[in-house]
Amino acid sequence: MGALPKENGLFTYADYKKWELDVGERYELINGEAFAMSGPNTRHQEILMELSSQLHTFFRNRPCKVLPSPYDVRLYYEEDESDDTVVQPDIIVVCEEKKLGPEGCRGAPDLAVEILSPSNTAIEMERKLKLYQQAGVKEYWVVDPENNGLMVYCFQKGSIQATTYRSTDTVKVNLFPELIIALEQVF
Repeated sequence: MGALPKENGLFTYADYKKWELDVGERYELINGEAFAMSGPNTRHQEILMELSSQLHTFFRNRPCKVLPSPYDVRLYYEEDESDDTVVQPDIIVVCEEKKLGPEGCRGAPDLAVEILSPSNTAIEMERKLKLYQQAGVKEYWVVDPENNGLMVYCFQKGSIQATTYRSTDTVKVNLFPELIIALEQVF
């Protein structure tokens, strides 16, 4: 890996673009701080595929786009690349075409989905919940493969509405009321 160390430890998107990473090596940048990401396991990927498939099927021939990781999301996009937060949620849904740049998502997606693994639980549950709310994400899902559960956070006017679902539930998506996700198929 090259070009990662930096004297003051804080990075921008311009720095992030220059990193020469080894195959499979991934980082997220949160408020200028770099966080290494471990590779997903088989269960994670199975859940990712099923959930992506259900979302993709619903959004086919609709204006919103479903994009799985790895895909850069520059939550606080700056044209001069001075923004310091680049995340890679497992799945995003973006409904504003202008946010889809050649390098990734420019601004907050409408829906961000994170699938937990042993190495990322604390990050997703704590840091990203606040980060996504502050950035303007409308709905944030945390999928828990270990407990076959889903926590849905809806952000509205500074408040958070949280709903927990189990593997036998169906989820009526708040942002898209016609969209219903069958969790039995996901888990």
